[in-house]
Amino acid sequence: MSTTAAARGLEGIVAAHSGICWIDGDAGVLAYRGIDIHELAQKSTFEETAYLLWFGKLPTATELKEFRSHLSSGRILPKEIIQLMQELPRHAMPMEVLRTVVSALSLYDADEKDNSHDANVRKSYRLTSQIAMIVAVYDRIRKGKPLVEADPSLSHAANFLWMLNGEKPSSTAERALDVALILHADHELNASTFAARVIAATLSDMHSAITGAIGALKGPLHGGANEAVMRLLFTIDKEGADPVEYVRKMLADKKKISGFGHRVYHTEDPRATHLRRMSEDLGRASGNPKWFEMSRQIELFVKEEKKLNANVDFYSASTYTTLGIDVDLFTPIFAISRIAGWAAHVIEQLDDNRLIRPRAEYNGPAYPAKYIPMESR
Repeated sequence: MSTTAAARGLEGIVAAHSGICWIDGDAGVLAYRGIDIHELAQKSTFEETAYLLWFGKLPTATELKEFRSHLSSGRILPKEIIQLMQELPRHAMPMEVLRTVVSALSLYDADEKDNSHDANVRKSYRLTSQIAMIVAVYDRIRKGKPLVEADPSLSHAANFLWMLNGEKPSSTAERALDVALILHADHELNASTFAARVIAATLSDMHSAITGAIGALKGPLHGGANEAVMRLLFTIDKEGADPVEYVRKMLADKKKISGFGHRVYHTEDPRATHLRRMSEDLGRASGNPKWFEMSRQIELFVKEEKKLNANVDFYSASTYTTLGIDVDLFTPIFAISRIAGWAAHVIEQLDDNRLIRPRAEYNGPAYPAKYIPMESR
């Protein structure tokens, strides 16, 4: 029996050495490859950020152009994959479809059997492009709308909105989604990223690792909090209730308010800072500021009443809704962003691999427990 103390949920346990993402929960710092998330959100793009995560440095203009070209070339879904999505039940949730289709994509990938560094980089390009396509294509399939071809002149964020809605997004909408993708691109050893690294460490393939990550993200304790936030806002609006009084009653009834607090951050989630501003700007630009205004009232009340800060999920809800995105696409959009981080971690894991095999602290019956014959039980 082990004599070491086990941490529930591995909280505080260092499980890997990584040069990808650094978090200081006490100071509210999130950095990719040492660059503060605030700088990236203000100055960067999702493509540049993905390059940084994968290659460890910011790209030159030529390197970024080549990176975007690779993403553009990857915006192809085999006809068999389109057919698979068309044959799936219409009640299938987008995250279920995404999980299933990413797994199936491995069968059509030219590098399926190649687990080398260069092959995994090529697969990362394709998966980054294809995951965004899967979400947009399936949404149009389930709504009976014609599919929209990718536009090579558009950015990754703009292409997703174009393929989803069938109309070119405004510069405000494009930039809002682009920043949201930057903010969600990586977050160290969260549940989905750890799942991806565990799978990759067995020398399984990139598609298996990403499928496992999507499966982990599908769980409501990882992805889905922003969906719960938006459903709360919809309910308050439908009932014509006062947001603060509604939430006050929820707290009195011991009900959880999604979008507040974080396992890692003990101060404001730095990603929430930007999403709050985007929610406000989008609301103003669209002429529909009510989702931001309701959110702001709730945030101020919960912070005063419970001393809890809004996290990344709280304002992403109103941001995505103002962009015209359905609630059940919120978590798939998380995956559209996080594939950049998942891919970076799978590549890093396999570049210096060791099978991830932790131990469990045994707390069952004392050894040796006696075997009782059937006739004596």
